[in-house]
Amino acid sequence: MAQQWPAAEIARTILDGFDDYREHFRLITDGARGRFEQAHWQEIQDASAARINLYEAKVGQTVERLREGFATEVLNDVGQWPLVKSAYIRLIDLRFDDELAETWYNSIFCGLFSHDLISDGCMFIHTTRPSLRGERAPQTRTYVPNGQLAGMLAQVFADYRFDVAYADLSGDTQRLEGQLREHLPDWVCKDSELRLELFSSVLYRNKGAYLVGRLFTHDEQWPVAIAFLHREGQGVRIDALITDEAEVSIIFSFTRSYFMVDVPVPAEFVGFLKRILPGKHIAELYTSIGFYKHGKSEFYRALIHHLADTDDRFIMAPGVRGMVMSVFTLPGFNTVFKIIKDRFSPSKNVDRNTVIEKYRLVKSVDRVGRMADTQEFADFRFPRSKFDPECLAELLEVAPSTVQVEGETVLIRHCWTERRMTPLNLYLESANEPQVREALEDYGLAIKQLAAANIFPGDMLLKNFGVTRHGRVVFYDYDEISYLTEVNFRQIPPARFPEDEMASEPWYSIGPHDVFPEEFPPFLFADAGQRRLFSQLHGELYDADYWKGLQGAIMEGKVIDVFPYRRQQRDNE
Repeated sequence: MAQQWPAAEIARTILDGFDDYREHFRLITDGARGRFEQAHWQEIQDASAARINLYEAKVGQTVERLREGFATEVLNDVGQWPLVKSAYIRLIDLRFDDELAETWYNSIFCGLFSHDLISDGCMFIHTTRPSLRGERAPQTRTYVPNGQLAGMLAQVFADYRFDVAYADLSGDTQRLEGQLREHLPDWVCKDSELRLELFSSVLYRNKGAYLVGRLFTHDEQWPVAIAFLHREGQGVRIDALITDEAEVSIIFSFTRSYFMVDVPVPAEFVGFLKRILPGKHIAELYTSIGFYKHGKSEFYRALIHHLADTDDRFIMAPGVRGMVMSVFTLPGFNTVFKIIKDRFSPSKNVDRNTVIEKYRLVKSVDRVGRMADTQEFADFRFPRSKFDPECLAELLEVAPSTVQVEGETVLIRHCWTERRMTPLNLYLESANEPQVREALEDYGLAIKQLAAANIFPGDMLLKNFGVTRHGRVVFYDYDEISYLTEVNFRQIPPARFPEDEMASEPWYSIGPHDVFPEEFPPFLFADAGQRRLFSQLHGELYDADYWKGLQGAIMEGKVIDVFPYRRQQRDNE
């Protein structure tokens, strides 16, 4: 029976679906250069969303193809699926994207079967891919300055040209040479062993393009990112050369949209990024270049290894308890797990399905460095011993339909994961005066940048924003977000009579999408000093006309510039 069972044919159908997905992924990605050169900014937003949605669409098509091509009793015979896995391994062994092919197989299996049937015998819970892939064509270019940094940069920009001319190549090269000399030790610039290694493909995201690599000597290395901008009618500007590890890390932040980049061998490129940014997790690097499903696989593997190798236990996350979501975490694992409560606070006018839609929306919009990326999971199973008893009791109380105990196993039927941050309200409680000012400045910028990208946070309380390890303020509570253009910003009309202002109910009508920015100050800040400071820094946020102006710009099709690095402003901008 086993020999007659069509394991090889099923494996081939699954891989054919993967090839179809990869081809469409490549077509969208390859268009990034043209969109940058032609300054088609809105098309960039559309392509980013289309590429994210592509995976689930192609998984659905492949599952349907399997159901049409094979008898139900054959596909449902889960006991034979180890044969499919073995046949599939043989098919992907010589591929350059084999680790992605494993994740694709897992997605197909989960599309066919209940998560209760997940096992390493039928799926790739653990990867079968070797850590060393053998000799392959180099994906980098290496430059030797021999003490001539300007000459080296000139060669770089000769090799990496666009179909749009550079606006001021000599001026930009001179400025970037100055940045290199300013940020590197003097001896490094003169070291005969100094090398510049750059990835061969350009990375594109939003309105920018980037070269990524490293400067290194025999003993030291520095990450390098070179940023390009296309000013319509002016040509391509070489905007910045960044060598600070923290700043390069921010460019690959979990708060930003995914890069479009031609990656012939994904594992080798991620390995290259990991060498220059050792603080980044493998999962985050895969996600940053558009392979977010494989990022989920790497995240899950890291999580189960952490639980197996440590005594860490889940606890409730610090901060104010949410009215819609319940949040728990592992102290030694830099992630929070968010589940939807069974019952919401009466002040919340949303239901479970709306919350799910809001969180999925975040995946496909421009996060402009101000919203944390999320990963959605179903049917997590953890040992009961890995939960602090108080944490488990609270989860069972607030979300019994999502959290269930099965003997010594805790089943989490649905959750999201996010990078753990310090809630802004807690950060401000222990911050000194300069830190408070800096955090409130960035808090206002976060609101403004989200709004300019057509995102209205809705609930803008401090507790719904976090502070990253790099000190950036990021929004992470999405149950009330909406497109800015859906909101009706109004000024509070004058009172008709003196008694109106003393009444318990407003004297004016309020629609479901109405927002009155004048009401923000006491709503956002209980601390009077913080309220005054924020009014000085970002008082325009309390003016309905400010928000209406942003809405007008969005409706005119304007796409804002939000830079993931510090810039030196120039006179002609």
